[in-house]
Amino acid sequence: MGQVTIYIDDKTEANMNAAVKASGISRSKWVACVIREKAGAEWPQEVKSLAGKWQDLPMAEDLRQTVADAQRESF
Repeated sequence: MGQVTIYIDDKTEANMNAAVKASGISRSKWVACVIREKAGAEWPQEVKSLAGKWQDLPMAEDLRQTVADAQRESF
């Protein structure tokens, strides 16, 4: 199992500590979950379960004809 050392500013650490406390899991597990979420190749189950829930939602191709795509995150 790998180990990672990171350096973060005080505000980011405080935000992380609040999120860790609210999650009820260890800081290490919380960070691993965030990494899996950001680096994962699949949509989270919560998102997958929404498929087909909105019958009147336009298809992506229809939206792209009138609205420009949002800029994506860069890694």
